[in-house]
Amino acid sequence: MIRDHLFNTEKIKYVKSRKTGSGCILCAIRDRDPDVKSLEVFRSGGLIVTLNLYPFNPGHLMIFPARHIDDISLLDKGEAAGLHELLVKALKILKEEFDASGFNVGYNLGENSGASIAHIHMQIVPRYPNELGFIDIISGSRVYVNDPAAVMDRLKKRFEEAEAEDVTTG
Repeated sequence: MIRDHLFNTEKIKYVKSRKTGSGCILCAIRDRDPDVKSLEVFRSGGLIVTLNLYPFNPGHLMIFPARHIDDISLLDKGEAAGLHELLVKALKILKEEFDASGFNVGYNLGENSGASIAHIHMQIVPRYPNELGFIDIISGSRVYVNDPAAVMDRLKKRFEEAEAEDVTTG
């Protein structure tokens, strides 16, 4: 089925189950649980960097505190500063190692944000020239960004011209 080639169906199964035999998947990675596939790449100062098991792109990383917390406001100052320092380090490494030309960086906070893990973690998704995105694949078209103000000005002018034409011909 084409859908199986476009989407990682294992990720769908994981999101639907939202559990591991060990509880929190990130805590299981932290504890080096032998039943959990760990893609950990670095650990320092109470923070862990791991590859995402279901990456959007090569080099898709997650950085998380070893301490299990599910609310960003519970990060202490050291954890918050450490996350930022590791982010900067990770970006440098990903640029050098994978020649990434851009990044999406952020947190999914809360169930309705798409968060499938209730343990605060920062996502780093490297971006590459000419990659296809989700919408591009599904719709068979290319998404591009325009300045809304410029589009508004162009359309206002066109509507004014169309209105003027209607008045003179109508």
